[in-house]
Amino acid sequence: MSARHRTALLLLLLWVHLGIQAQPVPAVDENIPALVTFGKNAETAWGDDDFIQIIFFSVPETFQDPIFIKVYDPDTGGAFDEEQGSWDTRTNFAVFGGTGACSNTDAQRIERDGNYRSGTMLASRTFGNDARYDESWHTFGPFNPTEGELLPEFGGYIFKLVVEGMAGDDGNLYRLFLSTDQQENRPVEGAFAFYFKYKFRMHDNVAEVSHIYPYIDERVVAIQQGNFDWDNDGIIRIISPSKNGERMAISGDDHWSASRHEITADDINSSLDIQMIKNRNNQVRNNNVVIYLENQYGELLPFYSIPIGGIPKYKYSIGIKPKAPIR
Repeated sequence: MSARHRTALLLLLLWVHLGIQAQPVPAVDENIPALVTFGKNAETAWGDDDFIQIIFFSVPETFQDPIFIKVYDPDTGGAFDEEQGSWDTRTNFAVFGGTGACSNTDAQRIERDGNYRSGTMLASRTFGNDARYDESWHTFGPFNPTEGELLPEFGGYIFKLVVEGMAGDDGNLYRLFLSTDQQENRPVEGAFAFYFKYKFRMHDNVAEVSHIYPYIDERVVAIQQGNFDWDNDGIIRIISPSKNGERMAISGDDHWSASRHEITADDINSSLDIQMIKNRNNQVRNNNVVIYLENQYGELLPFYSIPIGGIPKYKYSIGIKPKAPIR
């Protein structure tokens, strides 16, 4: 069995057990308030480098009932969003399945200058400032699971949601849910979400810690992370079986920073807990952040909506007092 297929088998086994927790995006374990996409006329200094967000949903091959992709507060206007001047932003939400929806490498790249809207479009709608959708849900579907792209290495049938700021300069904050019901949020057993480049809003409360969870398989010997517009809002650190708070480089306003981190044997077949800890002495509000992770080959690593194998813990030798995490 190849390494890729061993990873696929592990994903399937773990998500069957944990999938009921994995339906919201952002997920509970991530402790992230919302995803964010700005209109294409916005300043990148507001925390969105290209005004496009791509989220993938994996549905097990054995699941046969219709599914729905739900968006909370899809319009741009009202208390949940970020206004710049006046509400003039229009955001398109489009669902894709079929061949190439995920396997087309343009959909997995940092730069969104290729055919990232690959596959077969199954649904699309553009939202402006519409009070009907303020802090309410809009539902796409129903979709037959087989309308997704079958990719066993990603756990089953894959659906892609592309969120794109078509006009304006406001920030659209929203959440997602993969459901079996059009009206209520009912999880799809064994399903999960993943993303290669993640854009989200940080908490304003300095006591809150947000997390993202990449999975490290046996092919990975080093990772390079990139983050955009962190605004020096505290620190980003790694917790893993071998890392007790190893710090990542952080970016300032409107620019990228990157850092490389070695992976040890103890970290293989485990998730990393990448923790984003706010600056307690200099409160930064409305901080929108972009982050991605690559392996040593320059391939993007997916983040998963909950940690595969559970939240990782730092291991230390028996009889040796563990070093306190760096804050």
